[in-house]
Amino acid sequence: MRQVGALLHAADLRGADERLQAIVAEHPDHVEALRLLGGLRLGRGDVDGAEALLRKALTLDPHWAPTLATLGELLLNAGRDDEAEPLLRRAAAKLPQAAVLLARHCNDRRRPTEALAIVEPWCGTGRAPAELVAQHVAALAALGRRDDAVAFYRRHAEAAPEHAGATHALAVALAAADRHRDAERMASHALAQGHRTAGVHFTHARSLIALGEFEHAEAALRDGLRLEPRNVEAHDRLARLVWMRSGDRAQATALLDEALQRFAGDEALLAAKAAILQGAGDARGALACLADAAARTQASPALLVRAGLAALDVDPALARDLAGRALARAPTPAASNLLAAALLGTGEAEQALAECEALLADAPDDQYLIALQTTAWRLLGDARHDAYCNYAQLVKPYRLQTPDGWSRLDDFLADLKRSLEKLHDPQGHPLLFQSLRHGTETTADLARHDDPVIRALFAAFDAPIRYYLAHIGHGDDALRRRNRGHYRFNGSWSVRLRDAGFHASHVHPRGWISSACYIDLPDGMAEADTPDGCLAFGEPGILTTPHLPAQHRVRPAAGTLVLFPSYAWHGTVPFHGDRARLTVAFDAVPEVSA
Repeated sequence: MRQVGALLHAADLRGADERLQAIVAEHPDHVEALRLLGGLRLGRGDVDGAEALLRKALTLDPHWAPTLATLGELLLNAGRDDEAEPLLRRAAAKLPQAAVLLARHCNDRRRPTEALAIVEPWCGTGRAPAELVAQHVAALAALGRRDDAVAFYRRHAEAAPEHAGATHALAVALAAADRHRDAERMASHALAQGHRTAGVHFTHARSLIALGEFEHAEAALRDGLRLEPRNVEAHDRLARLVWMRSGDRAQATALLDEALQRFAGDEALLAAKAAILQGAGDARGALACLADAAARTQASPALLVRAGLAALDVDPALARDLAGRALARAPTPAASNLLAAALLGTGEAEQALAECEALLADAPDDQYLIALQTTAWRLLGDARHDAYCNYAQLVKPYRLQTPDGWSRLDDFLADLKRSLEKLHDPQGHPLLFQSLRHGTETTADLARHDDPVIRALFAAFDAPIRYYLAHIGHGDDALRRRNRGHYRFNGSWSVRLRDAGFHASHVHPRGWISSACYIDLPDGMAEADTPDGCLAFGEPGILTTPHLPAQHRVRPAAGTLVLFPSYAWHGTVPFHGDRARLTVAFDAVPEVSA
């Protein structure tokens, strides 16, 4: 078993597999050998073989936490949550890795109270692993308790100033609260204390990105990936940074390619590369990247879904088939989401609607699912589409009031333009995975920015948002049933579109009310008699059969804020001009604590 450990550490999976098979053949009741062999089978995509080995190990020792955790993870990835959660709960009391798995699952399913209960016993000591800290902070943030997270980890850091792990935990909490200047300082302090782990480098990079210090962030990510070369999230962040600077897909995926050479067949890394290619606008390249792996009989459901997402942009029938294969292996929400979208692409609206309704029963506030549902209604001629997508009623423009400190709105907008342009890289490229083309987008949450002009803008948003909440009123539809008269910002950014720039049609899955506020426009755009530069509603951002065109347009005007449901498909019509189109946007969600 020591030899197996050394082989696994050296990433010699074939050698470890052969040695474990020999051990199990001679000692069929060796629980840990069975568990490790099951884990290797799972890594190769043999889910059934892995489950059989793990269940045998569990029968031999029903209390061995590593087996409970490994089998629980397998079942969780297979979409068998009801079977997985009890196993992981038993393991989570003994094994921090199991607590991380279950807490992440609960946070991803928007069950932060449950996630909190899982991690609090571990985090109360102040010496929890970084992964547990991240889930603890995420749960508190989802409950609107970011400041509580900061206070909690500040107490532990102050009580043990020599403990670099506590310093890192405070950095994680500060970053989640968007206090990135303080978070960067704490992460730097942890590194100076010698706590040079991959996790600290990644936390440091996150805050450096938010602060616009992209070169330093890139260096921090590369340092972390040297220590943890299979970290998919870090590869994703690095690719985004390299793409912003270069706009070159090969450069953006270069380190991923190195990792794939070292860890051949790692489906998570392969899927990450495909996602980056698609995020850069190369869906066909993403599909080609995954073609061989997806053709394997034992391809994992996650990889099949990733291939299906690429196919969704070019071949909905193929996406439907890949979704079907994934669902046959594991009935996960991701695979069902893909199937619903693919069915709209192949013109099977009734079946798509059934998929949407089943998914919405578990995730009623998912704005992407609501968008798919309304698209199915439109294809079917269902009157519910017109009720949910009454754009004349639900898309409302508001003229901003001049903030205190300025005598004219035009003067305020001129100052705001100067503040925002400092945050845009004039030579930058559009962010990966975003809807904009030919332009740049800021990376920090503007609602938490310390620039006084930007702060004045978000103060000026309050009155229009409250007018909008009063305007939509209350009801039992997806928009009105969440209206409790209170809101909070849930992400905010600025977009600067250049000549030929536009937004592809999209929705905001985790929003409720979305927006576009016009700060500066090309000459004549506000008075033009063409749709160039207009905000267009109703054209789906996925392929449909038949094609569905836009149904409503709003002409931009500087100083105007437009509010609309986050589930409404919306995009920007391309325009031409020497002057950029500068906007600010945000999502708002109901205030949990109100």
